[in-house]
Amino acid sequence: MPAAVPVPAAVPGPAAGSEPAAGSGSAAGSEPAATGRLVPISARNLTRGTVLAADVEIATSFWSRFMGLMGRNALLPGHGLWLPGNGIHMFFMRFAIDAVFLGKRAADGSRPIVGLSAGLPPWTGFVPLVRGAEGVLELPAGSIRSSGCELGDRVSLG
Repeated sequence: MPAAVPVPAAVPGPAAGSEPAAGSGSAAGSEPAATGRLVPISARNLTRGTVLAADVEIATSFWSRFMGLMGRNALLPGHGLWLPGNGIHMFFMRFAIDAVFLGKRAADGSRPIVGLSAGLPPWTGFVPLVRGAEGVLELPAGSIRSSGCELGDRVSLG
């Protein structure tokens, strides 16, 4: 499992102490408890054998979900943001992203890809909801193409 990478000073995130305490997840295959900061989890496409992001930030508080990637200058290669729920927007965004919509977690901990939105440009408003999505993995633009993601692939967060 990759080591946690601190949020660079140029990429603002929630203030320290503003998120709930981190946990490690309790059941086999469960996703770690979220802190809204970078945590030592990755997103892997099990079907293709590719890594979507080695360092994934999880947004679970109201504030961290609301802020998402707003106000940041970039999303570094190998990084991502996991947002539980279905709705995302591109308001106040400064850069394009790819969005991988994931469905319900299976017994093995993997989730199916139920929607893909590549190269979402900044300042384009709301992204349409995706039927069956229970979360969205926001990635640097070009990640969907470079990883070969397709609908129905299985993704593991952990």
